[in-house]
Amino acid sequence: MVEYVSFEKYPGKPYDSGMCRLHDSIFTEQDSDTISMELQRKSRFLILLAVNQGEVVGYKVGYEDRTQRFYSWLGGVYPEYRGRGIASELMRRQHEWCRERGYRVIRTQTKNKWRDMLILNLRHGFDIVGTYTDEKGEPKIILEKKLR
Repeated sequence: MVEYVSFEKYPGKPYDSGMCRLHDSIFTEQDSDTISMELQRKSRFLILLAVNQGEVVGYKVGYEDRTQRFYSWLGGVYPEYRGRGIASELMRRQHEWCRERGYRVIRTQTKNKWRDMLILNLRHGFDIVGTYTDEKGEPKIILEKKLR
């Protein structure tokens, strides 16, 4: 049974280490230390975790990047837990939290190589609003969803 927990402050043990292990297993080019350092500079953020028997199996992190706009920054689910609706539930909870706090838009970015995330975003009402090439020469896709 997967449980969902949320934090508006950086979580302590065991949640932080579980989230970082998951992050490092998915995003090999970006160290998990970046998460806490980046969030320390943000006035408002949300961390959502999916937990199964005390183990973090999925996460979603975002923050306010401007008035009435929330940036959905990082997230992922362990491969063996994919296909169970965990990413969709984390997204649904993030969007509900944003609506309750008056955000009008959620923005995110992804790469073509993360097709499952691109498809998930499109299925949940995001529109592609632009693209750009990052510092590594990889194209990035910018998506936004208007909240009602």
